[in-house]
Amino acid sequence: MESMSLQQYICNLDFHSLPRVVKICSGVYFQGSVYEISGSECCLPTGELIKIVDVQLQTVNCESVKKDHLVELPLNFKGLFQLSPERPHRTQVKRFLTDTLSFKGKPSACDKQQYTLQEILQSPAMRGKMLMCSEIGGSKYQLCPVYKVEAIMHLRNDVVKIDSTLDVEVVDVTEESRHIHFIKPLMLSEVLLTDSVLPVRAEVLGASEDAPIFQSKWASQLRRGCKIQIHSKVSSWKILASSRKGRRRACHFLISRSYEGCFRRCPREFHSTSELAGGLGLAEKLHVVVTKDYDGGDTELPLFGIGDRLEVLSLARAAGPSAMDALECIRDSGDGDTERIKVPLFLDAGFVEEVRDSRKYSLPEVVEHFHLPCEVKVVANKDAPNPLSCVSVLTLEAQITEPFLRVSLEEEPTVAFEVPPRWLDVSLFFTGGPAKPTPPSSGPKVEELTEAFYYSLLKMLPNSTPAPPRPPKRSDSEKNKGSQRTSKERGRKASEPAKLPSRDSKDTFQETAKLLYPRTLQARADSDTFVHPNQYSIGPPRPQKPPKPFKHAIDVHSGDNSDHEYEDI
Repeated sequence: MESMSLQQYICNLDFHSLPRVVKICSGVYFQGSVYEISGSECCLPTGELIKIVDVQLQTVNCESVKKDHLVELPLNFKGLFQLSPERPHRTQVKRFLTDTLSFKGKPSACDKQQYTLQEILQSPAMRGKMLMCSEIGGSKYQLCPVYKVEAIMHLRNDVVKIDSTLDVEVVDVTEESRHIHFIKPLMLSEVLLTDSVLPVRAEVLGASEDAPIFQSKWASQLRRGCKIQIHSKVSSWKILASSRKGRRRACHFLISRSYEGCFRRCPREFHSTSELAGGLGLAEKLHVVVTKDYDGGDTELPLFGIGDRLEVLSLARAAGPSAMDALECIRDSGDGDTERIKVPLFLDAGFVEEVRDSRKYSLPEVVEHFHLPCEVKVVANKDAPNPLSCVSVLTLEAQITEPFLRVSLEEEPTVAFEVPPRWLDVSLFFTGGPAKPTPPSSGPKVEELTEAFYYSLLKMLPNSTPAPPRPPKRSDSEKNKGSQRTSKERGRKASEPAKLPSRDSKDTFQETAKLLYPRTLQARADSDTFVHPNQYSIGPPRPQKPPKPFKHAIDVHSGDNSDHEYEDI
């Protein structure tokens, strides 16, 4: 079949025969990186196959044969057209009569029959004919309809729209391309929303452009050309945990709910009494040991000593605006006597929890009984391999509820893993064929996260840590005492003379400097004697010059009994 322009092909196309597959014989390229203009495709490469699924009429241009008159007709144009008298070929007359009978239902009586605009556009044989219309003018006209072609292309997510006036040459290859399957790419996040199609077989078109999130082997295998099977959707919570692996690098994990290992409670550390109040909500009573001394000074606050044991009972709320919240505790100093005290919430002190629980907890039990974040000890399991055997203490930071897809590789169908589509989104397409059943192994229970994704994940999580309480405001009497104490100290400092450095400290400094820099100090001392004569010297005192003799003045005009004394000049 010979190629023709896209406009000519659409005008002669029977719309009832859709869909049709055409091949681009002479493509068109738009300069630059633009592939769409006003939502329509403008770049079609040579050799591309497109599948036309629908054609929509946009406008109808009526142009005179002499090319001197062009009218754009509305789609609801009410005028009537009449075929221009001409002597067509015998085969054309036969085709024209066949087409007119197909939509009129009865034979045409004469060649002067009039037709509406829609009747002419619905007949492929009449679209290219010369027409006359008294509502437009007395010339001969030819209709030039413009269509919006909707088509499917390889590796395109949506249906593309092409203007029929695009300057490309096409050829119909519908019969030769019955076996061709047009690939429609999907994102893994879109598969998550249409989980009714699962299980399904697919092939990866492109890996995620974001930084890697897992350090597992399967994460690096999800690249272009990788064939996978998507089995089902998994909706279960996971635990974000962190630990120290060695002295240099921190490890971060995503632990599945189905993790079979066990944990033990780990003693917590508190650096203030407000942190004690936050830890009190986990149990009815909290037993801690003081690790940092606290001296209340002039205030009436209780004293803490290293080794004292406190049993935190409850949090007593302030009764009035001038009072403050306090913790009701029982203090045991180790001598057998206990004392009930109240500890304010703003004290900076050190405490460590006394753990009297040696029970083993599963991961669901940890979430049920403890408040996250918390620290736990990993219990070694001798019967089965433990993926967390490389660490001893874990910080369980947060509980994450995120939908996953259970996926397996066709190369390793017996091993499955869980992929979070919203974190690791890859493009793929369905290859068809029956999907294999879910493998017996559900994949790793613990996934190690990359450090970059760990901090990105922390930004996604809501911050549920309460702000620490503000310290109470001081009363007016305390402010006055503090200002009076400050003014007295300032007056005392102003009345005391400034003290010069002691000679012993300076002698020690001079001896040390002479041992380190003997020549430099000697030259500097000689020069400073003349440059800065008024500067204090630390060396031996200079010998004092003898005072000049005082001469008594003798007045020549007065006698010896004169009370005035004069000096000779």
